[in-house]
Order: sequence, then structure tokens, then C-alpha cells
Amino acid sequence: MTPQAAYDELIKKCKEISTLGSAASILHWDQETYMPKNGVAHRSEQIGLIARMCHQQFVDPKIGDLISAAEGSDLVKDPESEAAANIREIRYEYDKATKLPNDLVEALAKTTAQATPAWAEARKKSDFAMFVPWLEKVLDLTIKKAEAIGYEGEPYNALLDTYEPGATVAQVESAFAGLRKELVPLVAAIKDSKKKPDESIIMRSYDVEKQKIFGESVAAAMGYDFDAGRLDITTHPFCTGIGPGDTRILTRYNPNRINDALFGTMHEAGHALYEMGLEKEKYFGTPMGESVSLGIHESQSRMWENQVGRSKAFWVYFMPQAQRIFREALGDVSIDDFYGAINYVKPSYIRVEADEATYNLHIMLRFELERAMTKGEIKPKDMAGEWNKRFKDYLGIEVDKDANGCLQDVHWSSGLIGYFPTYALGNLYAAQFFAKAKQDMPNLEEDFKQGNFANLLGWLRKNIHRHGQRYRANVLCEKITGKPLSHEPLMTYMKAKYGEIYGL
Repeated sequence: MTPQAAYDELIKKCKEISTLGSAASILHWDQETYMPKNGVAHRSEQIGLIARMCHQQFVDPKIGDLISAAEGSDLVKDPESEAAANIREIRYEYDKATKLPNDLVEALAKTTAQATPAWAEARKKSDFAMFVPWLEKVLDLTIKKAEAIGYEGEPYNALLDTYEPGATVAQVESAFAGLRKELVPLVAAIKDSKKKPDESIIMRSYDVEKQKIFGESVAAAMGYDFDAGRLDITTHPFCTGIGPGDTRILTRYNPNRINDALFGTMHEAGHALYEMGLEKEKYFGTPMGESVSLGIHESQSRMWENQVGRSKAFWVYFMPQAQRIFREALGDVSIDDFYGAINYVKPSYIRVEADEATYNLHIMLRFELERAMTKGEIKPKDMAGEWNKRFKDYLGIEVDKDANGCLQDVHWSSGLIGYFPTYALGNLYAAQFFAKAKQDMPNLEEDFKQGNFANLLGWLRKNIHRHGQRYRANVLCEKITGKPLSHEPLMTYMKAKYGEIYGL
């Protein structure tokens, strides 16, 4: 078999496996939206079976033979070519996957399918003790996964690599240290400022149906294609890319707070725009049709949520529409007052509702707790107490109930241990990319004021989306901005924004 024939066969098999895996994505989406709660046990069997089948097909020695036949050929002569990127990343995933036993893959899929609704019920009742047995099971299986893959230093390195390929705990610690050094004084200065926005503006009565209409309008203006997706309600907002022509977003609504669903919808739509820009019609099932990393994925969602959605220029265009829809709540509110309100800085319980300034403190907290849990320094049964103690140290407030503490995130029930650092990395990438976009497009803010978001989306499609996994995250960052990832663009952006709002 020629290298080209081997490569073509490899891509064909990967596409078939991904098509099978996409069926599990539909099952997960249905479980989080419309599935009756009594269907959990059978659904876990379905998801577990698909996970095992996908894993068995991918670790077939024939896949390894096809990779080997393509490696070292002219196909990889240009390391940045489509074929070279696909071969490199398939090899990377194959070498890890072949270390995982089939029964472990199936067990993890089945357990998380059951643990997620158990978490939702425990969160609803604000009873962490209900969730502890499931957290113990998920953690045990996750550690076994890390041990099977192998790692240097600590298990968390293997888990982090799942979501941010090539990244290490040491690199994340270094990035967080520089950010923390400047972020903590900024938050303190904001807290001490005598100039305060009127937070009550965002906490008025906002009809849920009207929020849905407004949120859909904003997502459509961003470029989200409702013919290739849909917006639904769930306990924990998320985006799922099912396949070509099908990328779905989910949010949750608070009738007494407009920020939650609005910025949650923009966040998930940002993820969806990335998925829609990956050229899945051509590359689905291959690394070229997949996101670079979760950090880069988060950079897209956080950019649209914050640099765009929380900008004054954005509201020059959308404020009149918001005032027409929410007449009683916003009819007498100026743009400046609304801009201050949506950017109000105040330590709060819920990560997904946190302001930009304190958000990364939530991530640093979870990063510490996850590492300690995977090293056995914190037992699952003790997590609530440890969470509450460290939360007070980081954000200065006492956790009043489990639902506002260690039960607020879906990640642990879903087996996504190692995922949290990518949120803060995403904030860093977002600020650095956006600064470069503004440099390349000096009239970007004027575009926003006119309701034109197509130029920004086009820039993102050209520089990030279309490349798939052609480059690793750190390489992509340097190619776009000419510099390695740094906390400086994020802090420059936040100091300017909050300096204006709080008179710093």
C-alpha cells in the first residue's frame, strides 16, 4: 500500500469512528434537555456501548499500521500541511488511546452518564453528601485513566493534556502566577473605589420569553446560524458540535438577572462559531476539523462574551433594541449606566455568573482543588469543607450552601477533571487575540456600534478556525500575535476598562 493510499484509508476510518461518536453527542444533548429522568440507567448503557465501540475501532492495530505507513513519507514533508497535521495528531491520540483498556473507557462513559443527573439532583437539593459516592467513582476511574496513559510528576499532567495538548502543570502555574500578581491588587482597588455602578439595573424583572428573543437576536447578529443549530435550556450551559450542519447551544434563565442568560448565550454562541468555522463539511472526523485545544476554544467564547458583549461599542447598537424589549426594566437607563452595571465587580458564588475581574480567581481555586484531589491530598468527602475554606481565602465571602459551592459545576460529574485551567488560559488567549484583531482592524469598535460583527468573525475564521489542529495552541498564538502567551494583554484590557468604570 502506498503512503497516499494508507493515508486515505486512515482518514476514511477516522471519519467513520467520529460519525459513530457523534451519535453519543446527540444522546448527551438529549439527556441534558428532554430525556425523562427514569431513562438514566438505559442511557448510560447506550453511551457506554458507543464509547467502547469507538475506542475498539480506533485502537485497532490496523489504524497503527496505516499511521506508520503514512509517517516518514512525502505527506509529512511540509509539517504545516493538512496531511502532516492529521497524521501527527492522529498518532498523538492513538498512542494514548492504545494504553486505555476497553472496559475502563466503557466504565468511565457509563459512570459519568449516571453521575451527571445525580449531580443535578444533588445541586437542586444543595446536598453535597448525595453526590460524594459518584464523585468517588468518577475520581477513581479518572485516576486509573491517568495511570494508564502515564505522566511525569503527577496525575494532573495526564488529565490536563487531554484538554490542552502539550501543556503541563508547571506552565499553568507560571501563567497563573503572573496573572494573580496583578489581578489581586486590581480587584482590591476596585473594591476600595468610591465610584460604583448601579448593580440593581441588571437585577430587575426580565421576562424569560423576552430574554430568549433578545438572546437569539444577539446570537444571530454574532453570526450563529440557527439553520445549523438551536438554543435550548439546561442546568449548566454548554455547546455541543454534533457534526456538519449541527452545532447546538444551551443556556439557563434568571427572571431577575439579565446577565446570566445573555452572556451565557453569547459565551456558548462563541463556542459554536468556532465549531461552525472548522470546515467540518470537508474535515469532519479528522484533526483538521477539530479545535486546537479547550484553551483556544474558551478564547473564542470568552472573547465574544467579554471583549465584545461587555463593551460599550456593542451596546451603542443593542441598547435601543434592549430598551424596546425590556421597556419597564431599561426604559430610563442610559448606555453608560447599563455598561457599568453589566461590568459590575463583586465577588460572587457562581463561576459562570462572575465578572471578568474575579472570574479567574474561581479558576485558580478549582485548579488547586483538582490537583490536591488527584494527588489524594483531599478526599471527595472532604471537598465541601475545603472548597468553602479556600473560597473565603480567595474571594472573601462565606459559602452559604453547597449549590453555591462545590456543587455548582457539572465538570466533575462529567469526568472533566483537568478541564478548569483552560478557562483561564482562554481568557489570556482571548485578550491577546483581540488586541491583535484591533491592531489589524482599527475600525473594529465602529463596526460594533453599527451592529457589524462580520469583520471580527472573518478575522477569527481566517486566523484560527480554518486551521483546525494544524498548529498547537502555543504555536498558533505566536503565529497570530508574534508573541508567546502572556497575562499582559488581559491586564492591560481590564485596567483600561475598570479604570474608566471605577475611576481608578
